[in-house]
Amino acid sequence: MSKKLFITGTGTDVGKTYVTGLILKKLKQNGVRTAYYKAAMSGNDRRPDGSLIPGDALHVKTVSGMEQPLEEMCPYVYEHAVSPHLASRMEGNPVQMDRVVENFQAVCNRYDYVTMEGSGGILCPLCFDEAKIALPDVIKICGAGCLIVADAGLGTINDVGLTAYYMKAEKIPLKGIIFNHFKPGDPMQEDNLKMCEYVTGVKVVACVKDGDTELDISAEQLKALYE
Repeated sequence: MSKKLFITGTGTDVGKTYVTGLILKKLKQNGVRTAYYKAAMSGNDRRPDGSLIPGDALHVKTVSGMEQPLEEMCPYVYEHAVSPHLASRMEGNPVQMDRVVENFQAVCNRYDYVTMEGSGGILCPLCFDEAKIALPDVIKICGAGCLIVADAGLGTINDVGLTAYYMKAEKIPLKGIIFNHFKPGDPMQEDNLKMCEYVTGVKVVACVKDGDTELDISAEQLKALYE
């Protein structure tokens, strides 16, 4: 059975996809049979034939060099750049948990390490009208621990602390934190790192600077986050 890790963020546009691409690149470079999965993806462009391009999946595939087909990576792809629950309502294609889980299990059966990326922050709803489905429901049913991606700058102590507090209340295992847009030597960001570790009780396992093409963590340390 594959090992799994869920990548969540403190909000939209903190760099989850960018960091996820570096995670999968590191694993692949070290000979790991790895895969990417995202239940629902909004804000995607169309090909000339009208079909939707799963943009986040394409970015991760390109950065990491994975052979995994795009078609395996995301069962629900939407055009509108809004929360998946609203995009699905606007486009008439609601997320169904059975399909999310079935496709996820199929990926798990083919790869050793599966990295699942969330949409937006931890509370992001995937469906609201036909069924009430949010990211925590997907995380729990898929049996994954979580890694938080956070912006290293001002406000991150509150954002990380509240995300971790919610995850603890929901009994979702928090495996670590990755800081994005990190500026080494910046007094505030260095202090943010220490304070986030203090308020959550977990380590900042890596810091990603703007333009980084490699993750500053060993493959063995990275693999240890998966369960």
